[in-house]
Amino acid sequence: MSQETLLKNARLVLEDEVVTGSVLLRDGLIADVGGASEAPGDDIAGDYLLPGLVELHTDHLEGHYAPRPKVRWNPFAAVQAHDAQIASSAITTVFDALRVGNTDGDHDLVTDDMVVLAEAIQSGMATGRLRADHFLHLRCEVSSPDCLEAFERLGGKQGVRLASLMDHAPGQRQFANLDAYKVYYQGKLKMTDDAFAAFCDMRVDQSRQNSDRNRCAIAEIARQRGIVLASHDDATHDHVDEAEDNGVRVAEFPTTEAAARSSHERGMAVLMGAPNVVRGGSHSGNIAAQHLAELGLLDILSSDYIPFSLIQATFQLAGTVEGISLPQAVGMATHQPARSVGLDDRGVIAVGKRAELARVRVQDGVPVVRTVWRQGERVV
Repeated sequence: MSQETLLKNARLVLEDEVVTGSVLLRDGLIADVGGASEAPGDDIAGDYLLPGLVELHTDHLEGHYAPRPKVRWNPFAAVQAHDAQIASSAITTVFDALRVGNTDGDHDLVTDDMVVLAEAIQSGMATGRLRADHFLHLRCEVSSPDCLEAFERLGGKQGVRLASLMDHAPGQRQFANLDAYKVYYQGKLKMTDDAFAAFCDMRVDQSRQNSDRNRCAIAEIARQRGIVLASHDDATHDHVDEAEDNGVRVAEFPTTEAAARSSHERGMAVLMGAPNVVRGGSHSGNIAAQHLAELGLLDILSSDYIPFSLIQATFQLAGTVEGISLPQAVGMATHQPARSVGLDDRGVIAVGKRAELARVRVQDGVPVVRTVWRQGERVV
């Protein structure tokens, strides 16, 4: 028998407007979007009803699996804890970012750990233990000597749909400012000045030896396998040229206005961190996401390291940036990320789309996620 749920008296955030009305969910899909309804149903009491959010780049999972150095949590429990926080943040589709390539000294997670997490995610999806729809995003540290080997181990896993090409060596891209690099890494790794100088030299040397060849090799494999490519921390026109040559579709976290503008003009979707919006700027001292939004150069928001920041940033942008409506801001966290990776079945409240919705109200300037549905079933 068909399973139906009627949600009525809601402020529906559609693709280009907010209207008061009802939504009928049937067999996992949106069956009808209409006005006031007298039929029995769930009264949303004037709260907002948004499409479920789509998160393309979160490295939040690692903290659940490795909460302390040398500590490893049960991977199934770690994935479930991560998933619960994701879903309660109104995210119904998530791309879990797994690191590919080890850079000696900056963490103790290795490729074997990433394989364990990938398999735990696959198992969680296959057995129905997870609330959100999970895909895999491979964060490829192309400067790493073992990046290509790690990519080969992970790139064939079920659910891999996105790979980003990144190089965190000091002196360029995210860390063009060496003072910012020192604050981030020397403080994190508790190194002496001499040890930190040697670490920087090693990372720069690794980048020179490995970045170009690994970037090209992974781009070619991704093209063959239909994996969407993202660039990471582009700062210059040359970086964007390189991204275009590699077939990149998503420009993640460009660090300058020039790189964001160049990426946008070439048809790449510009993705920025929602924590950057909420905090009012980049923790690395790079371009502010809200500034790019004000210039019309921001296409996609990502929660990055704070899942709840995604829903928070959408309402913040709509409330503070002239010319950005709530539907436009919500679109940066729903249909725009979905379409950028070829998921055209979700991200909007429209007939025939997946019934993935979030009930939200705003109190004291902060969104409160009250209920979440995935494929018509309540998960929060």
